[in-house]
Amino acid sequence: MKHKEPRVRMIKRPSISVKENIIIHLIAVLLALIVCALVIVMLTSQSPLKIYQGIYKGAVGNPFRTWITIRETMVLLLVSVGLTPAFKMRFWNIGAEGQILVGGMASAALMIYAGNKVPAPLLLILILICSMAAGLVWGLIPAFFKARFNTNETLFTLMMNYVAMQLVTFSVCIWEKPAGSNSVPTINQDTQAGWFPALDGNSSHYIVNVIIVMIVTFAIYEYLKKSKQGFEISVVGSSQNTARYAGINVKKVILRTMMISGAICGLAGALIVSGSDHTISTNTANGRGFTAIIVAWMAKFNPFVMILISALLVFMQQGAVQVASQFHLNKYASDIITGIILFFLIGSEFFVNYKLEFRKKEAA
Repeated sequence: MKHKEPRVRMIKRPSISVKENIIIHLIAVLLALIVCALVIVMLTSQSPLKIYQGIYKGAVGNPFRTWITIRETMVLLLVSVGLTPAFKMRFWNIGAEGQILVGGMASAALMIYAGNKVPAPLLLILILICSMAAGLVWGLIPAFFKARFNTNETLFTLMMNYVAMQLVTFSVCIWEKPAGSNSVPTINQDTQAGWFPALDGNSSHYIVNVIIVMIVTFAIYEYLKKSKQGFEISVVGSSQNTARYAGINVKKVILRTMMISGAICGLAGALIVSGSDHTISTNTANGRGFTAIIVAWMAKFNPFVMILISALLVFMQQGAVQVASQFHLNKYASDIITGIILFFLIGSEFFVNYKLEFRKKEAA
């Protein structure tokens, strides 16, 4: 009996051009927008054009919303950049949430206890340094156990998130006002001690956030691309045995890289607490640590590509919140819309790595 070849075959792409990559992702975004519109049309019976207008207005409809979108993009980008060195080393740092929280907790502590005792410029410098130090320590702990005992870094870093949440809960119990409210009020609302300054006193309230994040993004790109330590990270990520054969101290690279990764994620905590929210809670990270994993992975660990992906995700998230509010949907509607977008973006990676080959029908 003659064996029949399948009509469709999946073939791994040897390579893909930048143009093809962009086209695939644009198609994914377009399909996601269509599906989002259809879902909301079914829920609200409104025109898809109104839905798209709502998304646009929610993200960049006025200067205030535009700056909120920029602010959120910068935080997501910073966490994604922070995860990149560890991921390139194939150290699966799932603990960005915890590293953000301890960095934010360090910032809040300095704002509360040193806000009226230290000059403003020095206080801001201390906040940045201490938030990075807190994140560094939180990243160093699982790195030490990985390097020394070869523990599972995925589980270890994930569990560290819950430890960080309990520490923040304990801190909230100490700093809460009024007692029993389980919340920390806006810190230093009168003096704004420890708040990132607005450079022109008006619209560019988050310009400091932008400057910090772009400096870190460029620095990490250069570090990974051109430095000896960046090369060592790539070698360790490819094969630890090869790295050892080449004379690279693998344990040292693991510790050093996770210190950098944790410090950057801790800095993101400072951007949230001192740069925007001016308070601390267990929701301070707000899932950014997990979303950043998707951003870093989709960008193939290229910090500059992460800018575009972070901006797209935040744009759609902010727009989804507006649509849910405008059409009187419940709070989970925006999460559904965001989930649809992520589904299509992640699914598009299949067509980046593989292509479908259709065989012609054989003549009888």
